[in-house]
Amino acid sequence: MVESISASTVRRWLAGDVLKPWQYRTWIYPRDPDFATKAARALDLYAGVWDGEPLTDHDFVICADEKTSIQARCRCHPTLPPGKARMMRVEHEYDRTGALAYLAAYDVHHARVLGRLEPTTGIEPFGRLAAQVMTAEPYASADRVFWVVDNGSSHRGKASIERMAKAWPNARLVHPPVHASWLDQIEIYFSILQRKVLTPNDLTDLNALTDRVLAFQDRYNATATPFDWRFTRTDLDRLLARITAHEAAAPTPGTTLAA
Repeated sequence: MVESISASTVRRWLAGDVLKPWQYRTWIYPRDPDFATKAARALDLYAGVWDGEPLTDHDFVICADEKTSIQARCRCHPTLPPGKARMMRVEHEYDRTGALAYLAAYDVHHARVLGRLEPTTGIEPFGRLAAQVMTAEPYASADRVFWVVDNGSSHRGKASIERMAKAWPNARLVHPPVHASWLDQIEIYFSILQRKVLTPNDLTDLNALTDRVLAFQDRYNATATPFDWRFTRTDLDRLLARITAHEAAAPTPGTTLAA
């Protein structure tokens, strides 16, 4: 105990302490009883395997999803370009001029993106994305086109699988476990889009938003290579083993830890 102490000293002590109870991070515990099976199917497709058999040159793997509510924000003062020893300046205040959803499908093994902008998401907009992809070559004449999609309302459950198969007999929806969007490679592309195109958001209207997103899509397709995906079945098994061990060691709710 001391009579007085500076704030900087307190900060140094707290920074050097092993326990930092004010820090935390959130996570979602895998609740799907078939988590390992569903996740492994997506990982196998990335590795070029389905049901234990290698994919052929006439099989394709698509990752698809929606990037929702992309706003067009028109800044109240024109953005000032960067200059010597000065970064770009973007006006803080803006006017909202509408929002669109970007629906995109990413060819995992060929690094090709096909996408469209829609006023909203839903079964019908996703159906239009599916039609855009499945009527284009090489997917129209492919033996099989596997679609890895999350469990969002636009493509959820058995009904979505049947709907896709009825519309496009050579297409098959594959659902990873619930809350496992990190297994969907389209999320990597969306991250690139956000960083390179949509940040900062300075767009006069929805036409400008559409033009910018689709122009980047064309530029990406001209230069992209497949993602170096390294998370395999082995990594999945190790992750689930760690979670199981952690769960076994955790105290039962309601019990009191010994001092």
